[in-house]
Amino acid sequence: MPLLAGAQTTALPQTTADTETNPGQAALVREVAAATGQDPAALNALLDGAVVKQSIIDAMTRPAESKPWSAYRPIFMNSERIDEGVVFYHQHRALLDQIGEQYGVPPQYIVAIIGVETNYGSNTGSYRVLDALVTLAFHYPSRAKYFRGELKTLLELPANKLPGPIPDIYGSYAGAEGLAQFMPSSIRDFAVDADGDGHINLMASLPDAFASIANYFRAHGWQTGRPVAMQADPSATAAPPPAYENALPTQPLESFTAAGYGPTAHADPAMPANLLTLDGGNGPEYWLTFQNFYVITRYNKSPLYALAVTQLADAIARGAAQAPAAQ
Repeated sequence: MPLLAGAQTTALPQTTADTETNPGQAALVREVAAATGQDPAALNALLDGAVVKQSIIDAMTRPAESKPWSAYRPIFMNSERIDEGVVFYHQHRALLDQIGEQYGVPPQYIVAIIGVETNYGSNTGSYRVLDALVTLAFHYPSRAKYFRGELKTLLELPANKLPGPIPDIYGSYAGAEGLAQFMPSSIRDFAVDADGDGHINLMASLPDAFASIANYFRAHGWQTGRPVAMQADPSATAAPPPAYENALPTQPLESFTAAGYGPTAHADPAMPANLLTLDGGNGPEYWLTFQNFYVITRYNKSPLYALAVTQLADAIARGAAQAPAAQ
């Protein structure tokens, strides 16, 4: 079994007839070979070339989403990120508007996802996706089942759904790649060849990246024209807020209003909602969240992430409307 590498990394030792480079690698290779007809020796050679990195495991144990909202929000809701989002929107407005209309997803949400995930493409990740998924599939027991599935999917994806050879694909420490930061299973299930070249490339093709995000939202139940979240204004006699459950909302908005958490904007009182309580910079913040908010948490399960995307999208839309000619 190889040692975990830190800043200095070396290639893993080659397998022999009675050993395997990573615990469980042989079984995975058998499964992929049976499913795809690939040569087991070639699959083993690919996996043997991965580098197990302690820095990947370290990053998994301290995600930004573990921060309180008061510290998490400024990472994404700052003037630079907003202004760059407005510029990005104007640069690609025709394409974004066309895809937004096609899929029923407001284009500012497509931009905000890219803004939060990759800072509009300026940081798509510095880890080889193969290294990340091998490390997490075979050497990170608490999430091994999930990442083993993602590694298996990566190995089974056809070449026309990847931006290049697997050893040359770079992405996040979790194995997500491209402007949209899709995991392999999301590429398999939701990525779109929007430019019609017969090849899905979420790194180099803006149409593919934009349409894949919109398709992901639509496939998870995005409701066109419906709200995402709005702040609640608690009354002096408001009941203690319930614990937030990251689940599809089923409780009518009017029940939260009756409990003392009235919405700060008009909304259908019968619309299903959840109540989210966060530690804001000036004390507790209360947010009524709806199905579209839940859809964003299918992209990343953290409600902090979903609210950052929501607020960034709103800020980009406002900025784009205020100064369209200046960009």
